[in-house]
Order: sequence, then C-alpha cells, then structure tokens
Amino acid sequence: MLGRDLVDVLTEAGEDVTGYTRQELDITDASAVAEAVKGYHVVINAAAYTNVDGAETDEAQATAVNGHAVAGVAAACADAGARLIQISTDYVFDGTATEPYDEDAPTAPINAYGRSKLIGEQAVLKLLPLTGYVVRTAWLYGAYGRNFVTTMLRLATQRQTIDVVDDQRGQPTWSRALARQIRALARSGMAGYAPAGVYHGTASGSTTWYGLARAVFAEAGLDPDRIRPIPSTAYPRPARRPAYSVLGHNRWIGTKVPPAADWRAMLSEAMAYPAFQQAIREASHTPRDAAEATSESERTPQTQGTPRLTSSTDTSATPASEEG
Repeated sequence: MLGRDLVDVLTEAGEDVTGYTRQELDITDASAVAEAVKGYHVVINAAAYTNVDGAETDEAQATAVNGHAVAGVAAACADAGARLIQISTDYVFDGTATEPYDEDAPTAPINAYGRSKLIGEQAVLKLLPLTGYVVRTAWLYGAYGRNFVTTMLRLATQRQTIDVVDDQRGQPTWSRALARQIRALARSGMAGYAPAGVYHGTASGSTTWYGLARAVFAEAGLDPDRIRPIPSTAYPRPARRPAYSVLGHNRWIGTKVPPAADWRAMLSEAMAYPAFQQAIREASHTPRDAAEATSESERTPQTQGTPRLTSSTDTSATPASEEG
C-alpha cells in the first residue's frame, strides 16, 4: 500500500525511482540489499512483517524482518553513503498516554510486533546517526491493499450494521499523503533543514475506529448510523493494541515540510481520489443481507501495506534528493 503510493508519488514528481517488491528483493538477504542500494542518494524501507496477531506466535520471524533485516539495510546505506528513511509504527508505545506522544517519548511496546519494529528503529538511529530517519505512522489506509477504509466499504455491501471498537484513539492517515510527506522530508534532509532522527508521519487531530467508520460511511453517502460502537473487550485479539495512538508532530517544525492535514480533511481528499471511487460506487448498493440485523466487528490491521524497498537517484538541480 504505502510502497506503491511512494513509487507513484515519486514517479509523478519526475524522480528517478526504483521500487522492489518482496518477490524482487528479500531484505533479509544482506548481500542483495547491499547491491540494491548502490548508487542511490536516499533509500526508503517500507518492507515489514505486518501480521500483528501472527507476530505473537512468530516473534522470531517478525524480529528477523522488522529488526535484524532493517539493521542490514542501515549498514548497506552506511556503506553506500545513502540516507535511509525507515517506516515504523505507533506500536512502539504502550498507549497509556493522555496527550500526543512526542518523538522522543519513552518507548514501551506491548506486543511482539511493536518490539520487533523498535529493534529496527534502534538499529537505524545507531548505525546512521546523521543520515538515518525513522518515520512512525499509524492507522494507515489507502486505495491499494487491505485496510480499514476499504474494509468498511466492502462490509457496507454485505452487512446492514457493523460493530466497530470505540475505545481506541488514533490518527487515520492516507498512505498517499504520507508518501508525499516522506518525499518532502527526504528533500528537506538533503537541503539541510531536516536533521536525522525520529519523525511522526500521521494526520493531525484524532478519532476512534468507530468515528472513522462513521466518517467513511458519510463520505460514501451511506447512513453512518449503520455503524455501532463496541468496546475492545467485545473483540479480543491475540496481540494487545495501544488504546491511545495519537502522535505529536513537533519534530517537523523548522524542516520546511508542511504539516499533515487533519484526519477528516485527509479522508475527504482520499475518498475523492479516483482509485477509491469504484469501491464507493459498490458500497452504495443495498447490502445483500439488509433484511437482517447482522453485524461484524472490524479492527484495521496495523501495517504499512505491500512491503517495498525503494531507492531514488537525485537527477535534479535542487540540493535535496528524493526518497526512494
């Protein structure tokens, strides 16, 4: 999801970009990664083990991809002289805060996925203290791949009512908007305005999954009252989720990168995008089981979408290079 949007955004901007799918490049293969990053100014690693629940019983594999392999990517970038932008997650926090997490707030992951991602973050910051960037995102959705927004649109055609948790708060973020912000960060970094370190790549404002589901229905011209709130306890999952995933954005100040839009305005822009229109048209049809008061609890998968390691060569006259 994010990887595809990155390639699209970079290509549309006229950047020299190379995108690798998981089939084309295994990031756990250090020699292959070292070869892939040669000649590029900026590398963006959007590859990840993203099965949050599966990581609870497969933490070793999650850590191999999200932690050790990321260290290998960082080492390859150090050898190649490339900047690295590593995509990470709100799950490095425990979710007990009552105000937005600062970029330097203490981390305390409560599940295996979060622990594996934190290992990757630490590797980037250690191996690339001057050229390593960690961009934490959360509640990501997009036109490509499975995510909460497209799931709500699909369920609108299947269920008369849908139960959605209302006690987890976060910042729904459109993957294409994040791709644009990452591109701006890469260029700002090359220009000397954005120092290496941790940045939070999420929309402004906050809502709950229930609030987001209602907004999706409203944008699609559907009745938001078909969405019903439930507590997380009614929908148990193997991996614990942070109850509060609102991230602060102070690190962007002074970078000359515009702040991200409010989540609601971002959703409106996203759903007006052509790639979403077909799903919206389908969702406007009468549910197949509209005669029954059926429901289905949904919770978005916390992932970054289709894993990609993307590299980009700066061919412009501007001092900032492009993300990969």
